[in-house]
Amino acid sequence: MTATMDTLPDFVGPGLRVLAVGINPSLHAVRAGYPFAFPRNRFWPALNASRLVDEALVPGVAAMAVLLERYGIGFTDVVKRPTPGMRQLRAADFEQWAPVLAATVTRHRPAWLWFHGMVALRGFCRHAGAGEVPGEWGAQPFVLFGARCYVTPNPSPANARYSLADITRHYDALADCLAA
Repeated sequence: MTATMDTLPDFVGPGLRVLAVGINPSLHAVRAGYPFAFPRNRFWPALNASRLVDEALVPGVAAMAVLLERYGIGFTDVVKRPTPGMRQLRAADFEQWAPVLAATVTRHRPAWLWFHGMVALRGFCRHAGAGEVPGEWGAQPFVLFGARCYVTPNPSPANARYSLADITRHYDALADCLAA
């Protein structure tokens, strides 16, 4: 992973239990080579405090390998075009990239899709042919491309409506679904 990448690569592989789906990569994440790389992003603190993992992971490419190999958690985005923020995304971006995500899900067959935010879930569903979806957090009452769906608040610091404790509780609830 180098700073000259055009986008953030997918972190996927055999034995994928969960495919975490962000909206799109940040410029910071692309430069760092892994998702949620901005130091104020609450993903890593929430993950480490949750029951999704049983060890503290130091944010980085090595932690991504641990998540994939030990926990079966992979990462991708609905839109692969990096931007400074999601406000720069357009419907055409979702239209272009949603079929790519659908193909990734079909190819890797995760049991769960874990959407980070309603924008990611709704953008994917609208442009992958699944139509409109309800707006509730947690396990969704539908399956997309063979995978159950779960949505948690986006951990971005721009999403100040939810505290670190709130996000951690949502991650724990996802861990409960995975254990069931």
